[in-house]
Amino acid sequence: MNFNFIDGGVCAPKGFRASGTYCGIKKPNIANLNPDIKHKNDICLYVSDVVCNAAAVYTQNKVKGAPILVTKANLAKSGNKAIAVIANSKNANTCNADGVEKANRMCELVANELNVPKEQVIVASTGVIGQVLPIEPIERAVPILAKELCYNKNLEAATAIMTTDTVKKEYAVEFQIDGKICRIGGMAKGSGMIHPNMATTLNFITTDCAISSELLQKALSEIVKVTYNCLSIDGDTSTNDMVCLMANGLAFNEEITAEGEDFEIFKAALYEVMANLTRMLAKDGEGATKLLECIVSGAEDKDTAITVAKSVVCSSLFKAAMFGEDANWGRVLCAIGYADAEFDINKVDVDLKSENGVVAVCRNGSGVDFSEEKASEVLSSDEIQILVELHSGENQATAWGCDLTYDYVKINGDYRT
Repeated sequence: MNFNFIDGGVCAPKGFRASGTYCGIKKPNIANLNPDIKHKNDICLYVSDVVCNAAAVYTQNKVKGAPILVTKANLAKSGNKAIAVIANSKNANTCNADGVEKANRMCELVANELNVPKEQVIVASTGVIGQVLPIEPIERAVPILAKELCYNKNLEAATAIMTTDTVKKEYAVEFQIDGKICRIGGMAKGSGMIHPNMATTLNFITTDCAISSELLQKALSEIVKVTYNCLSIDGDTSTNDMVCLMANGLAFNEEITAEGEDFEIFKAALYEVMANLTRMLAKDGEGATKLLECIVSGAEDKDTAITVAKSVVCSSLFKAAMFGEDANWGRVLCAIGYADAEFDINKVDVDLKSENGVVAVCRNGSGVDFSEEKASEVLSSDEIQILVELHSGENQATAWGCDLTYDYVKINGDYRT
């Protein structure tokens, strides 16, 4: 299916307003010391004009950030209804004795300012784990965020959730259901501590399509499996991972309440948004210089294709070889070989591909002669595809990652301080 890309991120669908500002969560006094210093936004709010059906997936890490616990409780109380999302960066509000109290307070602040029920507010945080979250800057910021809500301030919100991200990440599409123009838009943050299990990083998605909360959850869970869950930067699953999806129905299509053609169109549009955000997250991995995209085809089933593709992009040795632009294809075979899936390794073919061409490095599980000069040219690109053919079936999957560089260690060597 073809979808039209549109601008606007979370504000692309009808009826969503956003705002973002710097409140001083990381250094609460520096702005007062020098008001001329300009800081990156560290807190945002986005709101629907009407109550939305909501769905979410969360980290499976046993250590969960307080915002995860509060959001899950709020959606359970509200019957999966939500109208607003508040999110901050620079502090994860995780492993703190007062974490749940602070996360609840953030929801209360928004609820009081907007005159909405507290349980219809979603809260999210990202940043350093184990640091007490100062609530005073947030108390000062929420009235500002509410006052500045606007239908075109998606950029202010997208930049507010960035931590070590070097670029903001937004994507939105337009499509038709029931003769009505519908839109899905999203924003994401994440650069390190990314190895998802049910979700990854912080991802916020909005739509004006009318769809039941049950099918919204089903669509989200299915698309997460083949997008965000097929992404790995460094093998670490965060404590604060969350994807939330809100649908306000303002496209006025007939509500999707059963699986069928309309539901499949919606899922395809959701995949388009989430796959592109996943790709952006991979390309902006901490210290990364190359986007790695492993496409596995010819698998007996979808899960096998996913497992093999993820095994390749998760290999530290292979990631390091890609940083060095070394066509060490044996590391690909090694990673395929320890993937927890059943297939015949003696049927496996591997090609390396980029905008500079393609080079075959393995056929039937064995190496083939290739030009090192051509391979170096292929690997000099900043986007590299690893094409794996299993010759065992008709299923395919893609996983995304990045190279492993010196800068990754530098960034994480003093992340907290």
